[in-house]
Amino acid sequence: MAELAVRIAWLPDADQTLGLPARQTEGSAGFDLRANFGDRGAVMLAPGEITLIPTGLQLEIPPGFEAQVRPRSGLALRHRITLPNSPGTIDSDYRGPLGVIMHNGGAVPFTVNHGDRIAQMVFAPVLSVAWHVVAAPGKSDRGVGGFGSTGV
Repeated sequence: MAELAVRIAWLPDADQTLGLPARQTEGSAGFDLRANFGDRGAVMLAPGEITLIPTGLQLEIPPGFEAQVRPRSGLALRHRITLPNSPGTIDSDYRGPLGVIMHNGGAVPFTVNHGDRIAQMVFAPVLSVAWHVVAAPGKSDRGVGGFGSTGV
């Protein structure tokens, strides 16, 4: 497995005992992010509520890469907790605090406790694009068929 060097810093009030983002198994693509509240408390998400949960971290992602923040499938299945901007992109030139936008799509309140695993972060390369203006795109077997055009 290839390794990407990513610089990471703790925010001043972060609980460093929670550890750095980590993969839970060798085959995991995502690094789990944890809620890291300065007061070591909790936040209750009411049904339908969206809020920003701090991780206590800042990243320095190398140029040519991004980090994607994605929901945890267990939270989505069991509690309808998701990330409304999924996948959220962290650009290589962003240096601010890393937060996770969480949404409670369920019918009951959900509590995010200090230290809870709340999302996963996956790193991906970013390609540069050279645009080539043409009169019309080339033909394909699918053509202009849109949503549902390839069948069920």
